[in-house]
Amino acid sequence: MTTAFFTDTRFAQHTLPGHPEHAGRLTAIQKRLEESGIIQDFMLIDPREATSEEIQRVHTTEYLDVLQWIASQERTVGLDPDTYVLPESYELARIGVGGLLNVVDAVMKKRADNGYAAIRPPGHHATPTRGMGFCLLNNIAIAARYAQAKFDLKRVAIVDFDVHHGNGTQDAFYEDPSVYFISSHQSPLYPGSGSLLDIGSGAGHGFTMNIPLPAGMGDAAFETLYQRLVLPALARFQPELMLISAGFDAHWRDPLANLQLSLPMFANMTRWLIQTAQVLCEGRIIFVTEGGYDLEVLSHANLNVGCALLGQDTVHDPIGKAKQNPPLDNDLLEQLLNRHELG
Repeated sequence: MTTAFFTDTRFAQHTLPGHPEHAGRLTAIQKRLEESGIIQDFMLIDPREATSEEIQRVHTTEYLDVLQWIASQERTVGLDPDTYVLPESYELARIGVGGLLNVVDAVMKKRADNGYAAIRPPGHHATPTRGMGFCLLNNIAIAARYAQAKFDLKRVAIVDFDVHHGNGTQDAFYEDPSVYFISSHQSPLYPGSGSLLDIGSGAGHGFTMNIPLPAGMGDAAFETLYQRLVLPALARFQPELMLISAGFDAHWRDPLANLQLSLPMFANMTRWLIQTAQVLCEGRIIFVTEGGYDLEVLSHANLNVGCALLGQDTVHDPIGKAKQNPPLDNDLLEQLLNRHELG
């Protein structure tokens, strides 16, 4: 299989000492991919800056004006206590989005079977009107709108397995039946959204699926969720393109959360999603990096994504599984199945 891959060493310029979302995250991924030799198997995608028109399919002009103003300053600005912006950050975020859109082109034009964008800043917390939660531009939401506009897609699915709820992505599509958004996340946890009762509104009612999980849930719970809920929901929706917000902070060793996933289970989820795309949409699936703050976990998880996309069976796990692996609560599963009419 051919995998279109984009990353850029310039993303390291967006960093703040002591902040969990720092340059070393992506550097660790890039180094692991290079040392493994897998990067030689990818179709490397050239960078470009996303245009204002492309970004404004999701974000307001007023918010982009704020980012542009910060770019003219000579200091670091905090959009909120968690989210820093350097003068060069807006340009770097546009390069991240632009590279991702080039990956979309490669997949949709059948130059590649699937795609993978290792970019930062991450994106899934950025709402149409503001950046937050380490995120400036909502990379995956912009990619969905771009694919719809350029390739006339009627149904795009976004699956987000980052440990934090993808509130920005939800906000972008909450009233839109053409984009099915599925988020599994620890709850309660930042940003405090993503109730199982939130399933979309207006024409978009039923096209948002939130799977809030208590701390301690791990491999067994996620296998149940994917086999009983996530994969059947995707099959019902019949997407023409699948986009994956691939955060790896649900791993048991991540310092910012308390779910208990292992690297092999992330690899299983990745393969299930790829196999689903092969059945539903000619294999058109693109993974986009989000969170993950243990660098060893993060780098091996992304290597496993690359292996799966290329059709390789290898799973790298030097860390091992969590000590506890409780089953999913049956009441929660039944609520989700009933809420989404999948029972």
